Amino acid sequence: MSENDLGWDFHLRKLSVSGRDSNTANDPASDPSLLPSVKKLHALCKTENSEDLVARVYTSLNKIFQRAAASLSQSRTSNGLLLLAILQFYLDFGEIVLHDADPSLRTFFRSCLSREFADPVVAEATLEFLINNKKKLLTSFPNLLPQFFPLLLKLIAWNGERLEKLFLKAFPALISPGSFLPLFPSLVDLPILVVALEKVEKSSGPLIGSSIASIQKNTAPKMLLALMDEAYTGSTIEDGVGDSEYEDNSAIDVADPLFLELLKDENDGIAERPWSSPVMTAILQTSVNSPYSDKLKAVLSLTPRLLDVYFSIALQTVNNSLICALIPLLMSRYATIFPDKIFSYEVRKRLLEFMLSTFQCSPNFIALLKKPIMDRLGEAYDSPVKTELALQLCWAIGEHGGGGGSHKDEARELFESLELLLYENLSSSRVGMTQEVSLDKDTYRRSSQSRLLCFVVTAIAKLATHHRELIPRARVSLGKVARSRISDARVWRRACDFLGLMKDPAICSSILGPSRPTQGTAQKVGSINWSEGSKKMIAHIPFYILGEQEGPPFHDFSFSDIIPRR
Repeated sequence: MSENDLGWDFHLRKLSVSGRDSNTANDPASDPSLLPSVKKLHALCKTENSEDLVARVYTSLNKIFQRAAASLSQSRTSNGLLLLAILQFYLDFGEIVLHDADPSLRTFFRSCLSREFADPVVAEATLEFLINNKKKLLTSFPNLLPQFFPLLLKLIAWNGERLEKLFLKAFPALISPGSFLPLFPSLVDLPILVVALEKVEKSSGPLIGSSIASIQKNTAPKMLLALMDEAYTGSTIEDGVGDSEYEDNSAIDVADPLFLELLKDENDGIAERPWSSPVMTAILQTSVNSPYSDKLKAVLSLTPRLLDVYFSIALQTVNNSLICALIPLLMSRYATIFPDKIFSYEVRKRLLEFMLSTFQCSPNFIALLKKPIMDRLGEAYDSPVKTELALQLCWAIGEHGGGGGSHKDEARELFESLELLLYENLSSSRVGMTQEVSLDKDTYRRSSQSRLLCFVVTAIAKLATHHRELIPRARVSLGKVARSRISDARVWRRACDFLGLMKDPAICSSILGPSRPTQGTAQKVGSINWSEGSKKMIAHIPFYILGEQEGPPFHDFSFSDIIPRR
């Protein structure tokens, strides 16, 4: 008998004994020598290339897997590494033994990883398993990883930057048509997920080895006692525990629907997360008013990088329908982000960059999304954050002509929203003009209002240039600004400049018109292709300087050099 045969026989007997031994039958992972035997048999199956040997090993491994899965709720030993080794055998030799690995993979996620995601060893091994088998998982089980992305996000949220490189390699496999939209709010809310997990750990003990679902069930007796105590004595169990509403031992009910949504393991579609709910308010207050934990600091740093990957994949592979559906979600979440200054800045910057990039690639999205865009314009006064979003949307409306030349009705509705925003700001800007402004807050508000007005005035002029039928209305709007007693000279001067440009349609079209022809249309005669300016222009004199000069212009080029002819 060869040395390989002896080794094969020894490890097979080890598997067989583990299955019969009463001490390990109900908890196979409690035998530390079992995992090395499984790995050795796997390697021997690859080298021997014998279907008969694979079948013999499969029979024993399948029994161990089923017993381990059945004993997970009572087991005190980590089963993750053992189950991953058996799953690898299923993936490599499943076709030979006709084993469908899908139910086994789902059992691992639901029963094992949901209990052991907080174990750094199991977490790292799981990510390595997903990376090594990514191609096969995406081909044979395309819906598996997108379904369990909330569980995998818990894995990286709890283990932090230590596993960042591995997680970034596995992360693209979580994105599918069914997970693309619900994945976005889960990514943005990763810091809140960390806070929720830390709250569970403080109230119920270590997360390793216990299911959050069982923790949630165990709160029922405590909740019942609290209700009874309040009914009979008028007090609650929490009375006298602490004076502060936001102390660690304050009551955050882990059975609350919002809390359950944060801690779910499987993707069940887009869930509306009520940021105004008392539970969310308590979570945010607790986290902001307390020193950040190391886990929270790591996730605050990691989340923007995950969003970079998410948006990059979206621009490259995701279809336009899903991207168009994502943009309103971005708008609604722009002002509702975990309230850390650096984190909020980094996330909002990425949301704006992605939104404007999609409008650049598909200008018709502006017409398709006119209702949510108009809603955001109506919220421009609510907060500085919403003001910033509104003015960026104003820029996009003007730059892309409200969706293009084929969307005249949508452009007219967007133009009316811009008019309303302009007139409301003009009216409010006259209020208190004669009063001295001494408070920094008032100064900032007026500066923000003037900046918004500059964007609105520009958008009105550019939108009218795209759609010539709107020019008379644009002249009326800009004329009101030019004749108004507006306190900011920048807005007044910009309106006057645009009114002057509109007197010369050719120049106005070249300056305020589209930077590139709309898809399916040729560039209009008289408009300038500025991307070719470096080839044709031999002087770089701004038009506003030429407008201040008298006599012949001080330049050495003719407009016929850069304006295309018929």
